[in-house]
Amino acid sequence: MPERKRRGARRAAAGKRKVGALLAVDVGNSDTVVGLFRGARLTGFWRLTSGRLTADEVRLQVEVLARGAVDGGRPDAAVLCSVVPALTLAWAEALASWTGRPAVEVNPETARSLPIRYHDPAVVGADRIANAIAARDLYGTPAIVVDLGTATTFDCVSKAGEYLGGAIAPGVGLSAEALFQRAARLPRVELRRPTRALGRNTEESLQAGVLWGAAGLVDGLVRRLAREMKGRPQVIATGGWAKTVGPLCATVKKVDETLTLQGMRILWEEQG
Repeated sequence: MPERKRRGARRAAAGKRKVGALLAVDVGNSDTVVGLFRGARLTGFWRLTSGRLTADEVRLQVEVLARGAVDGGRPDAAVLCSVVPALTLAWAEALASWTGRPAVEVNPETARSLPIRYHDPAVVGADRIANAIAARDLYGTPAIVVDLGTATTFDCVSKAGEYLGGAIAPGVGLSAEALFQRAARLPRVELRRPTRALGRNTEESLQAGVLWGAAGLVDGLVRRLAREMKGRPQVIATGGWAKTVGPLCATVKKVDETLTLQGMRILWEEQG
């Protein structure tokens, strides 16, 4: 069956599962992103700093954010994507307590519609799985997702909709922080989009080096990955640094900050 028809069949099957309000929580090393869905529509979107919290503290934090956005005071169901094992249990307990049912967790077992061609599927990050599902269903295949977070990850989806693997590089903020800490004479500066590559002072030079350098990393790796894939992949940027770095990249055609959340929603709908 052609991939377009397979995607249509998956959407039709997913459409059988309905819920009033779905809470999606993406727990990362630096940020935790919370999204509230009504059907396929994202009605609320919050970015928090990840930290070690108890289940009660997590629930209180999210309740404050979502208060007024959810009819009856709480969502009907939740889906959880976590790459921080130390935080996963607290979030899972909080979401189960708030919704009255266990949250669906993103992992290779729940991602039944996504063939994973990694040598060991069990080690593929939950966020990479969600990104691949969203790219496949929302943008088409083949595709490369560039997730600009704590790490910069590159996730490749084949024309047939399979997760192939990709690459992992240090993230923009991580690289800049290492530079600020280890170079005694370089001041900490705000990393905003540079107007040119040729800096005329230390602040401009740091902004150009970090951000144009990150864009060069993205473009170089995307081109290498594309040569190893069949077809002309769609390239989508997501993650906390996507709006800053994505527009500087020649290879990135779409910036979608909510891509991971959308992939989580699709995976939840596919559970039937």
